[in-house]
Amino acid sequence: MSERDLFDETTESVLTAGEHPPVGRYRLDLGTGRWAWSAEIYAMYGFQPGEVVPTAELMLSHAHPEDLAQVDAVLRRAATTGEPFSAVHRVYDAQRRLHLVVVTGQTRRGPEGEAATEVAGYFIDMTDVHRRAAQREASRAIQASAEHRGTIEQAKGMLMVVHGIDADDAFGHLRLASNRLNVPVRELADRLLRRFSGPGRPGVPTAAEVDAYLAEPSPERPGSDAALA
Repeated sequence: MSERDLFDETTESVLTAGEHPPVGRYRLDLGTGRWAWSAEIYAMYGFQPGEVVPTAELMLSHAHPEDLAQVDAVLRRAATTGEPFSAVHRVYDAQRRLHLVVVTGQTRRGPEGEAATEVAGYFIDMTDVHRRAAQREASRAIQASAEHRGTIEQAKGMLMVVHGIDADDAFGHLRLASNRLNVPVRELADRLLRRFSGPGRPGVPTAAEVDAYLAEPSPERPGSDAALA
């Protein structure tokens, strides 16, 4: 197997192009246990190139305790089977910053197809990618929460008007109906707004109309959500 086979040019060009995360290359001589790292992997571990000697012991000392067994098992299986592999694990760098790292690789065998002699592949630092994904998810959750709060606030406003009560009492009214009907407050508020507000809806409902609707909301009954959808 040639060096071109070990470090596939197409794969490497995809991994290192554009906005993709930092990618480093490595080699492990299975006979000597000697590792060779590119500069990017030193950086993932918080070191300058050549500052430390890369070893399995060094890597394990920086791995998250919960991931040690997994990483060890993946590397042993690769050395035994010679099959391509990938693993995700967490790494503490020299400054104790936590990184999420993907390791991929494949083994190289001798000319006669005997036991594997070398493992080579990539370290991919997914920390920033993972952080950005988490931030996007958090933003979506916050936006959804704000939208839900807006629905509830509007429904509270309707109850405040028709019953002449304050905001706390209006929310208590919704919550009691929610518990009684086993319907989430947000869903109940949404049903209430769709029933009594919006284009083509009547003016401000009476307290009796609202109370009657909250007493038994059902999508199947005439004049309900389904009929108005």
